[in-house]
Amino acid sequence: MRQLWTKLRNIGLACMITVASSAAFHPSAARAEEQVTLATVAWIGYAPFYVAVEKNLFEKYGVKVALKDFADPALIPAALQSGGIQGAMYTYDQVINLVANGNAFKVVMPIDYSNGADAVVALKSIKSMADLKGKKVAYPFATCDNLLVAYGLQKSGLTEADVEGLDTTPENVAAALVGGAVAGATYEPNVSKILKLDVNGGYHAIYTSASAPGLITDILYFSTDYISKNPKAIDGVIKGYIDGMAFMKSNPEEAYAIVAKYFSTTVDDVKEQAKGAYNIPVSEMAGYFTPHDDAKSLFTSGKLIAEVLVKRGQIKATPKIEDTFDAKFVSSIVASK
Repeated sequence: MRQLWTKLRNIGLACMITVASSAAFHPSAARAEEQVTLATVAWIGYAPFYVAVEKNLFEKYGVKVALKDFADPALIPAALQSGGIQGAMYTYDQVINLVANGNAFKVVMPIDYSNGADAVVALKSIKSMADLKGKKVAYPFATCDNLLVAYGLQKSGLTEADVEGLDTTPENVAAALVGGAVAGATYEPNVSKILKLDVNGGYHAIYTSASAPGLITDILYFSTDYISKNPKAIDGVIKGYIDGMAFMKSNPEEAYAIVAKYFSTTVDDVKEQAKGAYNIPVSEMAGYFTPHDDAKSLFTSGKLIAEVLVKRGQIKATPKIEDTFDAKFVSSIVASK
């Protein structure tokens, strides 16, 4: 669901972070106790992190945060296991998959959920998911939008076996459409880019994450080993992110400009993308770690995700949801407010 636009934007990001880090270097910054590098991809729901890095909002909590973009989010777990990065922000299905396959990672904070910013886009002659039967559909097989395709097809009485799936990266879905696929699944900012294409009569969205609430929830996660050894660093990361959310609320125009720079796009485009993601306020975070029936619970969304992954053969069984998260950091912050 989350991807870089181009190699050029990646270079631009590296420059931006370097400039921001240089500008922030002063005695108090030098006293930062812990360097934390977080894996990320370009996704509007992560905007508070981009803002918090740009505005140096982590340093007062004793951490120095850097963001490392991944062109292929499927590579994030391996980078975590190698020690090249300390934590990651991505979708909850990645953690479900890891834990179900015997790996020790846990969610420490819910970030956002996609509320329309992930979509199946198609030629205008394609009116619904049911119309995709026997057709070429481009989407990444190993990232969250495969869940959106599988779930949408299931709701239409089809399975992935009923379409000709073309494995691609989220940012290359546009090229696959131009190359002959009738539909594709990806996320913002790629969706907006496709909807603006003036080829093949244009494209429209036939199914979005707004029709599958909770299926695509973004989270911050770390290995259980890192959690046990570095609780203060994780606490600082979470608090800096929360300050990033507060900054966005009190200084929206400056915050949107920061995100627009990150995405190499316009402020107006960022504002439009933001409509498709819901950043979870602190007052709602703790609820994600408790069982209830709606999508604002990892117990509900986790079971839904696991059901799709089991049907796709990616995992053998649903893991124990309690094994996929550590609620103590959020609980402590909520209790202190």
